[in-house]
Amino acid sequence: MTTNSPSAFAEAEYDISSVDITIATDTSQLPQPVKPPLAQASYKTHATDFIVNEILPLEFTNDGEHLWLHIQKSGVNTAYLAKLLSEWADIPLRDVGYSGLKDRHAVTTQWFSLRIPKKQLPTTEFAPEDIGDNESVIILAQHWHNKKLNRGTHRANEFIITLRNVQCEELATKTPEQTRLAKQHLEQHLKTISATGVPNYFGPQRFGREGNNVREALALFARPPREARPQPKKSKRKRAPREQNTMELSAARSLIFNEILAARVRDGSWNQGLAGEVFNLDGSGSIFTSEEIDDTLRARLNSGDIHPTGVLWGTDNDKVSATAATIENSTVQNNPLLSQLATGLEKRDIKAQRRALRLPIEALSWHWDDEETLVLSFTLTTGSFATSVLASVVQQLTT
Repeated sequence: MTTNSPSAFAEAEYDISSVDITIATDTSQLPQPVKPPLAQASYKTHATDFIVNEILPLEFTNDGEHLWLHIQKSGVNTAYLAKLLSEWADIPLRDVGYSGLKDRHAVTTQWFSLRIPKKQLPTTEFAPEDIGDNESVIILAQHWHNKKLNRGTHRANEFIITLRNVQCEELATKTPEQTRLAKQHLEQHLKTISATGVPNYFGPQRFGREGNNVREALALFARPPREARPQPKKSKRKRAPREQNTMELSAARSLIFNEILAARVRDGSWNQGLAGEVFNLDGSGSIFTSEEIDDTLRARLNSGDIHPTGVLWGTDNDKVSATAATIENSTVQNNPLLSQLATGLEKRDIKAQRRALRLPIEALSWHWDDEETLVLSFTLTTGSFATSVLASVVQQLTT
């Protein structure tokens, strides 16, 4: 089987009764190209240990009916804050815009937009009462603009992460010389991944607590797909049924992608081109295919201009071929859980997409607060996970 289609797995039956979903979705077990230099560390000990700043360069028109608010929050998730803003402004929730979801257990800054007809602002300042002692919301700036903020608008996120209780295997006796060598080894590793990137795994938050989002996906796929809604006689447009279970579908695709990427890490091809590869142009959504890998493509790969991709599973995955397609299909075909998820996605006519296998790290820097506290700062493109960077640095990461 070289390509997948809606019928590729449709006739097969899978026994996943013995599959431990918690283990299957444990991202800490995913392979790394090299052994992480730190044996153990903890993060998110305090909210300020995980700081995320949305990077959204834009110029405001200073007119229009959309009020843009730059907000710093802690202990509050993005969707709930959007609800509080809609209630304060007395506008429908659909008129509140934001670009991406930000971690609740962190200090984050991001933009929200509120469509306020005739610029009639509320008579009171935004001061939500439905937040607890460990939750905070601060408005940093506001501007009028002529457009709503849409999902996926921001380019990247800046992370400032504090790792505490850092332990290196080399520090068994903690002599000054061992400490110096351990730090030297760590810093060389950080320089290396700054230049080469890390595997672009989906993080654990994509799968929910103990993999519950994947369990929900399996339950969803056990039910018949929704039928398409009938269209008016004058309409010639065929409308597919709208799938509302975004979280479950995303978890299913993410698990399949992670396992395909893991296979590529194990064989050493995650940052190399294979025959039939689909490449992603760095910093864009553009992709192109190549049957053969020549010196020009190798040079572009080495410079970080392009990246190999893996499939976000669905129908019409016809761009990949040859060796690259064989790895993707065999990874799914030989795993009953992945096969069942793939079948469910295909039956719902979810279209295949591509995601880069390699995650570039921008502006990586670090410093030590003390002998056991390391602070990392870096920037990642939208849709990538800081935990992928941490997993390449720390073998056992705890909260």
